[in-house]
Amino acid sequence: MTGVMKSRLTLADPARPAAALRWAVVAGLLAFFFNAPAAPSPAPPVKIIFDTDIGNDVDDVLALSMLHALQTRADCELLAVTITKPDELAGPFVDAIDTFYGRPAIPIGFTHSGLKNEPSKFLPLAEAKDAGKPRFPHRLARSSDAPAATELLRRILSRQPDQSVVIVQVGYFSNLAALLDTPGDQYSPLAGRDLAARKIKLLSVMAGAFQTVGQNRHFLEFNVVQDLAAAIKVARLWPTPIVWSGFEIGIAVPFPAVSIERDFRYVNHHPAAEAYCLYNPPPHERPTWDLTAVLYAAFPDRNYFDLSQSGKVEIESDGFTRFTPEPRGRDRFLLLNETQRPRVKEALVQLASQPPNHPPP
Repeated sequence: MTGVMKSRLTLADPARPAAALRWAVVAGLLAFFFNAPAAPSPAPPVKIIFDTDIGNDVDDVLALSMLHALQTRADCELLAVTITKPDELAGPFVDAIDTFYGRPAIPIGFTHSGLKNEPSKFLPLAEAKDAGKPRFPHRLARSSDAPAATELLRRILSRQPDQSVVIVQVGYFSNLAALLDTPGDQYSPLAGRDLAARKIKLLSVMAGAFQTVGQNRHFLEFNVVQDLAAAIKVARLWPTPIVWSGFEIGIAVPFPAVSIERDFRYVNHHPAAEAYCLYNPPPHERPTWDLTAVLYAAFPDRNYFDLSQSGKVEIESDGFTRFTPEPRGRDRFLLLNETQRPRVKEALVQLASQPPNHPPP
């Protein structure tokens, strides 16, 4: 008996520590995988309506290209494009951009403001042909064939969850001022201001100036003065938070000419690059006014910009945007430091030049 016990101990004891160790490792791994906190879910795409005076300056075109790249990356959902430039080719040009990026069904709304229209250097690209075929295919023939911007805004907003939409306004204030005055209709019983308050969580607007521009401390910015009455109304009555990207932000981050020359060569004809060259060709480097409003709207928490303290923006009778600090004010404006500037420029270049995720038409 003693001999048997000795044999069992001799054979079993060395195995026990090894088995225990293996089981301890397995148990530890099981505990880690089953008890570890779940990975955070990716943030849902930001729902964006893009309100633009496309055709005046070319930064609107690059901003729209950015929005398509952001949608390809699942960072935004472009719900609609509404136009404030009263040009019959503005709508077809937007349609051509949307089609180029594979999204011809994005709704387009057109202003009925009746403002004076200055000829565009690049909107005629919508009618350009090569060998008798449209260079940039699109379905919208004239801007006036699109629905009124206010009708489209009400239809789109009424279908979205409360406090879910970001409006990026990079042109005149005409469409948003008109929205405030709309009555209830078949889309929503709410008047325009109440509908905006319920559905919109942020207005990211490129307008005004909040720092000295050159030596000018009383700078009158283009988007404000072109429809001054509308700008005054929106600044006074808009019911949601507003973040302003002032004139000084865009001029601090010029778009690199080398990007226009090289990064859009993946097709023979790129509407954004051709529009840029028609407006003012490289080596000119255009300020990125409208692009900065898009970047903040998509990534407000990425530290691309700092924000001013809260306050109130008032637009004076000559178009000057005056900011007054208030502890619970509705308005803030973008600030940009030297560390952020190269990071912002690289983000704008990469997004504006990102190819579609399919062969362009």
